[in-house]
Amino acid sequence: MKVVLDSFKEGESIPVKFTCDGENLSPSIRWETINGAKSYAIIMEDPDAPRRTFVHWVIYNITSNSLPEGVPKREKTDYGLQGVNDFNEIGYGGPCPPRTHPYHRYYFNVYAINSIFNEKSGLTAEELREMIISKIIDSGKYMGKYKRL
Repeated sequence: MKVVLDSFKEGESIPVKFTCDGENLSPSIRWETINGAKSYAIIMEDPDAPRRTFVHWVIYNITSNSLPEGVPKREKTDYGLQGVNDFNEIGYGGPCPPRTHPYHRYYFNVYAINSIFNEKSGLTAEELREMIISKIIDSGKYMGKYKRL
């Protein structure tokens, strides 16, 4: 599944406005429509974080094939339900690697799912993965990187 973020090119630097050093807004994102998909989910994560992969965004029950910039940081939105990231907050938490680290990679993983789920509060990425694992019909990803100055 093709995934596109218009704010930056695949593999290039994520603009500051989408990070903890800027406005910390979620970027607009779009993906191709997949036949048979009833909803989509996104998990954004940083595999270069110290100790473990760090989750920056969990959103699911998305019924369109795009999200606008700046999805509100609340559980129920017009776009889908948001879970808890590893900052222990609801919604998007932008890249914020330690200042001494080299570039970190941030993956926007998009999943096409053959169902819509009952509204569950505060799902973590792990809980969402367990819920969707047998219902994923396609997936795609887009990577950007970020280094703090």
